[in-house]
Amino acid sequence: MRNLISITTLIGSIVAVQLLTSFTGTGYYLTQLTMTAYYSLIIIGLCLVMGYAGQISLGHAGFFAIGGYTSAALTTYNLTSMLENGNSLIKFISGRGLLIAAQDLYGDPVLYVNPWIAALLAIFLTVIIAFLIGIPVLKLKGHYLAMATLGFGIIIFRIVLATEIFGEADGLSEVPGFTLLPGVIVNGDFNNRIFNYYIACGFVVVGVIILLNLINSRVGRALRAIHGAEDAANAMGINTSRYKLYTFVISAVFAAIAGIFLTHYNGGIGPSEAGIMKSIRYVAIVAIGGMANLWGALTMGVLLNFMSLRGMFGSYDDAVFGAILIIIMLFAPDGLLHLSIWRKLRKKIL
Repeated sequence: MRNLISITTLIGSIVAVQLLTSFTGTGYYLTQLTMTAYYSLIIIGLCLVMGYAGQISLGHAGFFAIGGYTSAALTTYNLTSMLENGNSLIKFISGRGLLIAAQDLYGDPVLYVNPWIAALLAIFLTVIIAFLIGIPVLKLKGHYLAMATLGFGIIIFRIVLATEIFGEADGLSEVPGFTLLPGVIVNGDFNNRIFNYYIACGFVVVGVIILLNLINSRVGRALRAIHGAEDAANAMGINTSRYKLYTFVISAVFAAIAGIFLTHYNGGIGPSEAGIMKSIRYVAIVAIGGMANLWGALTMGVLLNFMSLRGMFGSYDDAVFGAILIIIMLFAPDGLLHLSIWRKLRKKIL
């Protein structure tokens, strides 16, 4: 019942924000709010890994980039010449209606993978990579695990920065949007701004519902046991390796979905999205919201990401998130929104 009330409040807040921005003539805020929603999807997925499974990941920007870059590359690479040369695979795919024919700015024919098919392939690739990385890496603990995931993030960053098909330092642009209904496209078009806002927020609501059901189930209790004492949980018959791996993969998929839809919404993606500071930022937001506090992580994710996108921190953006992470770890390890923090503060004041 409490979760139902919280979900209803979340949906009400989403609608209220949209109405407020529309009535006050500040509809351009919806662009930042839409991007904030996608970034918040990464935050709640990372909260599952860090807060409930007790695993520190500094490589989630890499999963975001895998999803975004894979989908972008598949939908921007022109397959026309391959079709004309009689490539059997391209002919087969084209015959199944999985490719889209269009024209570029100069009127030349363009043939690319349907964005929905590209998205599914990007998610599938993310799952495969998350499994391959998670199986050996999740055997590590503490700072060893953090360093391993950090190394994974660095590898992804260097790959997208040095690979021609990913645009190297310029990234990828002119990424087509998702066509949901005739005339309704998930991209940054002004006329569809409100619709896109609800699509992004819908992903967050669905993500929260999935995670709440997971956290309050038998799986959630197993994850709490692993977080509290992994050796004891293992001795009680809990398959700790499997739970940690599946949790890691679910979190990676959340990040990939955010990367895919944000890339198609913005019409492009750059290597900065795979940068180490992005991963540190996500960890900092989860920490300040509360490691095992899904609502706290979501609240701070929306607030801090929106402030960052509005340029409120200026050129000190990365420094602010780094400072936040240090301060929280020193003075509020349970998160700024943890009830015990406010109880202690109230006692001191009163």
